[in-house]
Amino acid sequence: MRKKALIIGGSSGIGLATVDKLIAHDYEIVLVHRDRRQQVALLNDHIAALKAEKQILCFNLDATNSEKIAACLHEIQEKDASSFHLVLHALSRGNLKPFVGDQSRLNAEDLKLTIAAMGTNLHQWVTSLLDQKLLTRDSRIIALTSEGNDRVWKGYGAVGLAKATLETLCKYLAAELAPEGIRVNVIQAGVTDTPSLRMIPEVEELIDTSKNRNPSGRLTLPQDVANMIYLLTLPEAAWVTGSLIHVDGGEHLI
Repeated sequence: MRKKALIIGGSSGIGLATVDKLIAHDYEIVLVHRDRRQQVALLNDHIAALKAEKQILCFNLDATNSEKIAACLHEIQEKDASSFHLVLHALSRGNLKPFVGDQSRLNAEDLKLTIAAMGTNLHQWVTSLLDQKLLTRDSRIIALTSEGNDRVWKGYGAVGLAKATLETLCKYLAAELAPEGIRVNVIQAGVTDTPSLRMIPEVEELIDTSKNRNPSGRLTLPQDVANMIYLLTLPEAAWVTGSLIHVDGGEHLI
């Protein structure tokens, strides 16, 4: 029987690279994303090129809406009640503004929405999956963080708060779910050229700096991260939980 993976936020970047990796290893994929018609068409073309239409079930919905999460999981369970071996939380949605300033700056609603989407949303999904019995012993939960959680990048403050929240959440989930045999880990990728990165102010300077400081001499690729995600699904990784794993060619050392 094929293993199943749930990818939350997987229509581009690291999420989509993980889809490619898992399809190559014969996974069934449930892909949750929120995109406009043009991006959906590109995603469908990508899936067609993989010849994986029968292995991927897509839901284009708001992954932060509790009612839509419940409806999505109910439909999944009706189609196939088997549990997920992997849950990847790769949702990227937040406000990129400074905390202070005379014009555009973060307000309370900006912070609330960003932290909800990229910080606490994983909790919504995990509790819903547990309630629906779609997680089981040896399921693997992986979330994505970034160096912006402890370094200052222009306009990245709200996302940095969200990522710090996510990391703390994952520590507690790892401890609380360990007796159930469910593993929870966080990957901190190096600077990776994705659509989300391109939204950060002064991104070209960030890219140049990262290339120069990375001892391996290049940016991290989405495929680098997807490879580590796959490794964490293997039986040999069953004793790894509550960890923050750097996938950056040594960038965090410099």
